[in-house]
Amino acid sequence: MGRLLYELGRVDEKTRVANERGSSKAGKSSFSWAWELDGTVEERERGITMDIALQSLSTPQRQVTILDAPGHKDFIPNMISGAAQADCALLVVDAITGEFEAGFDRGGQTREHLLLVRSLGVSQVIVAVNKLDQVNWDPSRFEEICGLLRVFLVQSGFPSPKTSFVPVSAMLGVNLVNCTDADASVLSKWYKGPTLVDLLDKLEPPAREIASPLRIPISNVFKGQNSGTGVSGRICGGIVQVGEHLRVLPGDESAIVRLIDVEEQSVPWAAAGTNVTLYLTSIDPIHLNIGSVLCPPSDIVPLATVFTARIIVFDIQLPITTGASIELFHHSRDVPATISKLIATLDKASGLVTKKNPRVLTKGTSAEVEISLRAGTLSGPSLSTRPIPLEPFSVNKDMGRILVRRGGETISAGIIVNIIS
Repeated sequence: MGRLLYELGRVDEKTRVANERGSSKAGKSSFSWAWELDGTVEERERGITMDIALQSLSTPQRQVTILDAPGHKDFIPNMISGAAQADCALLVVDAITGEFEAGFDRGGQTREHLLLVRSLGVSQVIVAVNKLDQVNWDPSRFEEICGLLRVFLVQSGFPSPKTSFVPVSAMLGVNLVNCTDADASVLSKWYKGPTLVDLLDKLEPPAREIASPLRIPISNVFKGQNSGTGVSGRICGGIVQVGEHLRVLPGDESAIVRLIDVEEQSVPWAAAGTNVTLYLTSIDPIHLNIGSVLCPPSDIVPLATVFTARIIVFDIQLPITTGASIELFHHSRDVPATISKLIATLDKASGLVTKKNPRVLTKGTSAEVEISLRAGTLSGPSLSTRPIPLEPFSVNKDMGRILVRRGGETISAGIIVNIIS
């Protein structure tokens, strides 16, 4: 992404040279472009993305907000937080023999990331097949990778018309913005398709829930400069305005919106689908937490400890049973929970019940289950379970999606059907 931002004029020459010198001094010269989005000391030392980085770029017809998400399996929770705020996905895969296979084989991160973004409502995906220059721009290698991914994308629920593939070399800057320079001469002999920017320019913005009540799950909290406390997140429904009073849930606190920033520009209001930074006053920062939801005092988001959900079980080794301990992910929040009841298995096509009260759920099963939150500790004195803000999928699609993980593996995803308590 760093090279793309540079080609589009979003990174100046001074910054590029500084990143090049710094990465070379650190013994990681090949990471110079990544340093534009990997800004923390630890990310630069380890050479991996660990947290979500926010940037923006413009194409002829689109203003695109970039959420650069981690690819390493140790930081999947951060990746989920970023994917929950996304409308579309740009998947970058490595064309080098062995590298692509490592990510795509069973248990690889390429598979898990695609399942995660689809489960979080993303239906448009662009696959950039990177480092093709390392395999001498071999068209058969490009087609091999595309062939394997096409099948998996369809199986994962991505509509074929909404998936695109593009060959690129980020280090050389080939086919990012154009395919006309000397480095692109071999590629241009067999590839006549669009560039990466061309594909970004054709992405379709989804319908926004502007008429719904305001919902803003908080993905980050920080101290603002002379402007109160800053919070950032994506608006999942409604409109927010400067001067508006908002409730913070869970809790009984309220705040006033002092400033609204969108892509570092101050604006008087922002609507559903926008990634915003709000500067809040009249509230102690201790009451603002990642995962909390901002909403109007007159139409607050429900709080839940027990709810029913319709889930799809992924390719798992151990079946899901009643009482299974899980980690529940909802936007930027993850909490311990239990599959308290297996209500029914469902037909994938029609959604009709095929079996009530099943004993186990195996891979590929569609089912309705009851999920109960549990206190944060399994030992010691019992703690009361804290409810979290949720909404049924039928009320707000973005607020009604969940992911379920167990033992460091994503085992299922689904939608909230009903809040019980």
